[in-house]
Amino acid sequence: MFTEKPITSETAYSGIVVSVKRDTAELHNGKTAKREVVLHPGGVVILPVDDDGNAYVVRQFRYPPMRSLLEVCAGKLERGEDPRGAAVRELYEETGITAAEITDLGISYPSPGYCDEINYHYLARTLTIGTPNPDEDEFLTVEKVPLRELLQMAYDGELNDGKTIITLFRTMKFIKE
Repeated sequence: MFTEKPITSETAYSGIVVSVKRDTAELHNGKTAKREVVLHPGGVVILPVDDDGNAYVVRQFRYPPMRSLLEVCAGKLERGEDPRGAAVRELYEETGITAAEITDLGISYPSPGYCDEINYHYLARTLTIGTPNPDEDEFLTVEKVPLRELLQMAYDGELNDGKTIITLFRTMKFIKE
């Protein structure tokens, strides 16, 4: 198995959400290479699906791509925060939904070539619908979309958010026809 070992590390930038470090790493063959790593506290992703096969997703403007995206509920982890608890919190804040059943769908690395972020994915079922309570700087709308339609949107390239596509495909393992 190939590995790399950090030799030196320095903080190049420290921000509100992310930090960047600049490392020198020893490669498998003994040579060295420079590595830049974005440090991120990680995130949670949760897709609520009701008994009729409808998914509840959010549409919100995302600044980096400068467009609105249809996405699963998601949020940033606070350092040391329990991912499952954070997912339940984000689900309630963004959609007003609570769920009696939460299924762990595993983790993903959104951009492992330069970022240490880990996303924790969940499926929420047996839902109680309530009123959203988003953060004061969060502007989004909740949309109810049949799960099969959402899946077709992913196949057709109409869903462009990676965490949404991963969560949707992993969810299908647990949803009966």
